[in-house]
Amino acid sequence: MEKVLLNLQEFREYLGIGENKALELVKMPHNGFSLKIGNKWFVYKVRLDEWLANECDKY
Repeated sequence: MEKVLLNLQEFREYLGIGENKALELVKMPHNGFSLKIGNKWFVYKVRLDEWLANECDKY
């Protein structure tokens, strides 16, 4: 069973990015893939993959 939500560390590993860039991405307004529960950030993987595909199509 694949995880639906990624924590910040898993998000960083998934994209191969550092902590500062990960925080910058999850805090972007209207990105459609991040949510904050309490004081922790999580990423909805399905929407992240859709966002990545859309970003790649721009180039």
